[in-house]
Amino acid sequence: AINNKPDINEETKKKVLKVAQELGYVRNATAVALRTRKTGTIGVVIADNRNPFYAEVLNGMEVAASGKNYHIILANTQRDYKKEEEAINLLLAKRVDGLLITPVQDRDDDIKNLIEANIPFVVVGRDFENIEVDAVYNDEIKGGFLATENLIKKGHKRIALINGFLHKSPAKGRLEGYKNALKKYGIPFDDALVSVGDIDVKDGYERTKQLLEKGLNFTAIFAYNDMMAFGSMQAIREKGLRIPQDIGLVGYDDIPFSSLMNPTLTTIRLQKQELGAESVTLLLSRINGKRKEIKKKMLDVELITRGT
Repeated sequence: AINNKPDINEETKKKVLKVAQELGYVRNATAVALRTRKTGTIGVVIADNRNPFYAEVLNGMEVAASGKNYHIILANTQRDYKKEEEAINLLLAKRVDGLLITPVQDRDDDIKNLIEANIPFVVVGRDFENIEVDAVYNDEIKGGFLATENLIKKGHKRIALINGFLHKSPAKGRLEGYKNALKKYGIPFDDALVSVGDIDVKDGYERTKQLLEKGLNFTAIFAYNDMMAFGSMQAIREKGLRIPQDIGLVGYDDIPFSSLMNPTLTTIRLQKQELGAESVTLLLSRINGKRKEIKKKMLDVELITRGT
């Protein structure tokens, strides 16, 4: 009853818990772990907890884990590959039952090690091309297509893309979607309009500023994420240009601040909470031995049209 096993009826559970409470019983997690070989913990490796996108994904994880009597132990890597390695090792030392990983990049060394060590894990927010792993991720190609198509339908033909590094699968997918939209509407791809780099507000500002100074005559920007789009807004305004009258703008993620900007940001909405929750479900099915085959789940995305 104290361990909340389903084969014990509710009335018995209540009686046992009442007596345990009166006697001051405290469930010893270490003793349980030794008996069951499980600690009831999930290690989460988050790429950047400063980004509101990850905050929402993490919330989805915590709610889903809590519903299954699991606790989350969090490690933030600040988008640093070395810190990612350290975080994985630290969490494994704490004997977590499994790992949820939002990788810094698509390097497969750590992933191969986890597979060889038979450690349950799920890759969150992306997939690996060269290794078969459990993964939950977004339809990035569709997202890139919808963002670009939205700008094309508003009359834009010279559309800049400020993207993430292409060693990350989300950036690859969004670039492919961008190219697909251009091709569908008969607009030639211009490599000069694509800027690749880091993915925060500062980088969005710097790269938009650089593109504007090059005189490339673009009339719209598709930003890798909303954080970069916020930086773009500042650079555009400093140039004395108006949004969307002079330059259209579409972000990606639909973080809460997007609807509070002036003008409000048109963006691609991801199912962030679902991304977190589905990853927990996938991991627990692996931890509990209910599944041996590799499973992947791709979540749908949608265009949210606002003021930019």
